[in-house]
Amino acid sequence: MSTTTTAAPHATGVGTSAQRPDGRLKVRGEFAYASDLEDEGMVWGATLRSPHPSARIVAVDIAPALALPGVVTVLTHEDVPGQPLYGMKVADQPVLARDEVRYQGEPVALVAADHPETARRALKLIRVVYEETPPVTEAEAALAAGQVVRHIRIRHGDPDSASARAQDGAREGAPALVVVSGEYEVGMQDQAFLGPEAGLARPAEDGGVEAYVSTQWLHDDQRQMAACLGLPLEKVRLTLSGVGGAFGGREDVSVQIHAAILALRTGRPVKMSYGREESFYGHVHRHPARIRLEHGATADGRLVFVRARLLFDGGAYTSTSQVVIANGSYFAAGAYEVPHVAIDGYAVHTNNPPCGAMRGFGAVQSCYAVESNLDKLARALRVDPAELRIRNAMTTGTVLPTGQAVDGPAPAAELIRRLRERPLPAQAEAGDAFAIPGGLGNTSHGEGIRRGVGYAIGVKAIGFSGGVDDRSTARVRLSLAAGEPVAEIRTAAAECGQGIVTVQEQIARTELGVEHVVVLPATTSVGDTGSSSASRITWMSGGAVKGACEAVRERLRAERGEGPLGKLLEAGPVEAGFEYAHRRTFPVDPERGQGDAHIAFAFAAHRAVVDVDVELGLVKVVELATAQDVGKAMNPLAVEGQIEGGSAQGLGLALMEELRLEKGRLRNPSFTDYLIPTIADMPSVPIDLLELPHPDSPYGLNGVGEPPTLSSTPAIANALRDATGLELARVPVRPDDLVTGTATGTERTAP
Repeated sequence: MSTTTTAAPHATGVGTSAQRPDGRLKVRGEFAYASDLEDEGMVWGATLRSPHPSARIVAVDIAPALALPGVVTVLTHEDVPGQPLYGMKVADQPVLARDEVRYQGEPVALVAADHPETARRALKLIRVVYEETPPVTEAEAALAAGQVVRHIRIRHGDPDSASARAQDGAREGAPALVVVSGEYEVGMQDQAFLGPEAGLARPAEDGGVEAYVSTQWLHDDQRQMAACLGLPLEKVRLTLSGVGGAFGGREDVSVQIHAAILALRTGRPVKMSYGREESFYGHVHRHPARIRLEHGATADGRLVFVRARLLFDGGAYTSTSQVVIANGSYFAAGAYEVPHVAIDGYAVHTNNPPCGAMRGFGAVQSCYAVESNLDKLARALRVDPAELRIRNAMTTGTVLPTGQAVDGPAPAAELIRRLRERPLPAQAEAGDAFAIPGGLGNTSHGEGIRRGVGYAIGVKAIGFSGGVDDRSTARVRLSLAAGEPVAEIRTAAAECGQGIVTVQEQIARTELGVEHVVVLPATTSVGDTGSSSASRITWMSGGAVKGACEAVRERLRAERGEGPLGKLLEAGPVEAGFEYAHRRTFPVDPERGQGDAHIAFAFAAHRAVVDVDVELGLVKVVELATAQDVGKAMNPLAVEGQIEGGSAQGLGLALMEELRLEKGRLRNPSFTDYLIPTIADMPSVPIDLLELPHPDSPYGLNGVGEPPTLSSTPAIANALRDATGLELARVPVRPDDLVTGTATGTERTAP
């Protein structure tokens, strides 16, 4: 199909800060989320979960629960009509536990009742006899026991010889390489989305099921549900309901299969809606990680080799651990030119909660370790940390540890330069309690405060990698309504708050030159759009919508010629579909990890300025400046919102966010004890956008949502190290980690 000239620029088309159609409703509290769903004759579903991280199930007695008035049914593993296991990549997670439970919170039984409180009471009446078994909760122990999900091995250049040369030079008095090493740890972070898991399923007349779900990928949910329900795909029909944020936590199914099984058994619509505590148990989290790194560099600061060992705790089931550890390993040398690299990445099974996708997808963990160790190298070389990064930064043409050359824009050095040239924020004025650590709580009055500055840069692949045939479909219909041209767009793209609905509208306005655009609800009745993840949805779904609009224009011209659009449409609507695909990628080979695995790369950098009260261990992030190449800012205001949000999640990981486990038991499943940044914690976030068009994407755009989470955490950690002189080899950094009498940052007097 040949393309035609794009329509004239539209006032709310591509490149403008068009308003979101759901924005006003969400701000006013009128938007319908999944938890707001209702249906006639609806009953409520609830899940009984294991209190133990590891145990054998000896007996289950559901009779007392069934006897409770108002209870419609109680189901166990025996009632699963189809395949008993599900999973995104590997079907290894039981729909309902059968003989054993492998983590605290694993589903054991389901209840449907006429009221949610009745359902909760019935759960307490189910009698389960457990025989506890010793849990494996340490990743190193799991690795030693052979509980490996995946091992990624990457060898590039000759790292062993490079290491040997460094040792030989030191022995023989020749100019030796400067070698620094460190071991770094990342805690388990939660996606902490606004709306807990919810959905509604109802039986269909054809024996199938219709479900309204809050998800990131309708078609993958459909695939897993159909297998477990014992139904063909066409009898499992899904519609996207209101999504209250996702960040990777909705890639795995939660209520979907359970609600559908209950609906088919009862013959009635079933609603399931988790409370906040159950939500912490009911979805995957970011993988905790331990990463050992060794950098070798010449005396003038040129990187020669990197050796890395990554160990990710995947928890009880596989979820996406196989690809998370791959992604973390691919970028374990950072955004730098390194001729010799040896990387070993391991993901393991434990009896901790399952871990899977979260914004940044493994690259967050490796970026924290790389950028932390690079600052250590800068101190050893007595080189400015920003200059060391610029000196070694990737460029277009850089060959990655996987052997792939970067063929798109790679402005790593430019991003750091822009941040370095930005003026530093002023010191807090006297009496400004908001501006000093602990000032708002009258905890501190500014004594013992030291300022630190830290830099970091991150790189990540955009889109699915490793040979996945990534495609996205869209249909566009152009018609007249009340005499005005109207474009209707139908895709299965999941709007998770990132603004894909708005972008689709903007593309249609740009390509078709119409004012009125309607994006219809996302359903499985149209072709697969893929997941709203991997920073891919604007690229892939946008490419599909653009292609469908171009096909509509061509068909209109071929069938009806030239003329005013309204006049041409008097003969009836015009509709066309389009399937968009990017160029091929390839799996890496298992021996040396070499292969052209990625379609594109995105870069983001941060400079953090922090004030630290080293007597109380309190921190105020004063500024978190960022520079990022976005290819094309499809909606500049939305792009800035994504960058601010990603920076906030990075700040949370740096200073406060961690799910705490004790022998596999979750100790803080609430926002009372799991802390997330508030407006009082957020600093100024100046944003410097670069728009360097990517040669392969629609409009030259690039992924935006994930890169800010990469560099924000290590930038803050490096600033804390600059202020205190401490190693700080673990995030989140806690107050007691910072209390020291040997801080080395720039001290200032109290305001």
